[in-house]
Amino acid sequence: MGANRRLALLLMAMLSLAACAQTVGTGKTVRRHKAAEESATAALVREAEAAIDKKDFATAEPKLEKATAADPKDYRAWFDLGFVYSSTGRKPQAIEAYRKAVALKPDAFEPNVNLGVLLASASDPEAEKYLRAATRLKPVMSKPEEGQARAWAALGMFLEDRQPAEAIRAYQAASLLTPSDPEPHLATATLAEKAGDFPTALKEFQKAALLDPKSAEAIAGLANVYMRTRRYPEAEAALRKYIALEPGKVDAHLQLGRVLRELDRPEDANAEFEAAAKLAPTDVAVLRELADTEASAKRYPEAEARYLQLLRLSPNDPGLHSSLGSVLLRQKKFPQAEQEFLSALKLRPDLVDAYGDLAVAAAENKHYELAIKALDVRARLKQPETPATYFLRATSYDNLHAYPEAVDYYHKFLEAAAGKYPDQEWQARHRLIAIEPMGKRKKN
Repeated sequence: MGANRRLALLLMAMLSLAACAQTVGTGKTVRRHKAAEESATAALVREAEAAIDKKDFATAEPKLEKATAADPKDYRAWFDLGFVYSSTGRKPQAIEAYRKAVALKPDAFEPNVNLGVLLASASDPEAEKYLRAATRLKPVMSKPEEGQARAWAALGMFLEDRQPAEAIRAYQAASLLTPSDPEPHLATATLAEKAGDFPTALKEFQKAALLDPKSAEAIAGLANVYMRTRRYPEAEAALRKYIALEPGKVDAHLQLGRVLRELDRPEDANAEFEAAAKLAPTDVAVLRELADTEASAKRYPEAEARYLQLLRLSPNDPGLHSSLGSVLLRQKKFPQAEQEFLSALKLRPDLVDAYGDLAVAAAENKHYELAIKALDVRARLKQPETPATYFLRATSYDNLHAYPEAVDYYHKFLEAAAGKYPDQEWQARHRLIAIEPMGKRKKN
């Protein structure tokens, strides 16, 4: 659950606690019967509370303001006024009213927790003081443990970014007080996952899912943990449950497709990417997964069409130009491939892998100088030479009649190849027979 949603829930809980301040163990509202000795202030508070019960804050507010002016030490009037201000979206005035209520009755749970929640919503460090105080006090309500759980949950939320370990302890305290509530488990799991404590995150997400089997958030959390720990069969099961709950979520289909690809089920993966594409026909991430899946499955014409579609949406993406170049290269469309690699490297000169592919395409196009230049840049980017790069250099120099360099690289290729590339090794040996004497003459 996101912090914003938790804050909204806690603010709602704070408002309900204002009403609980008027209740006793039976849960019934206590009303002062009007008597001859009832003070004018008490009468105003009683009338205001009757209006609050009806959510008639416009009527309640002036009565409470008049009551606090007449008796600045009336705790109940200040508390009710804080409730009215917070209910009508006036946070600074509500905070001030609750401060006065706490000052008059510091051992009361309700004003402490309400003040703490409001200060927390304003990121005020003082919130911790009042929320911790509330966790040690007893609420005036029919189920006091629920009130204390809310205080612990509010404290946990406030501490999430400041003291995550303390926040987890606060959420765990809340879960002990309300064992049937999945929210503290979700909050604990989310923090644990962020900290990389996957065993704790998994356990807490599982508890939340057990308490609420229809919790999409708990199922999504399980799927995330399974994916991050490479437990792909469990991730697949969790994602399918999530999609059953939220069938219109593009990201869920996308993640399931990635999991299925890891499980070496490309057809199933492609079906999920297609489902995502139907939901979001112009989503670049979805289309890219489809294109990459087609390329991995060696369906190069289909991959080419996907990459072209993507480039119409994102023409300045160097990775897309490079990926399109790769599928063009594999279809032996060498001129088009060369142009795509050049476009990619113009947009991102440090795209290392593209230099090797550019060298291959350039050599096939008989652009041998470009092939050598691409390999030189690749080497400057600290990429190791391989038998393939040695052979490509050798043949490029050979075609340029730069025989000394060609001889040198044919020898380097043969040494690195070590019998693993018989066709190319045969070619290299025969070319050396033909050009080595010329290479020696040129050196001399």
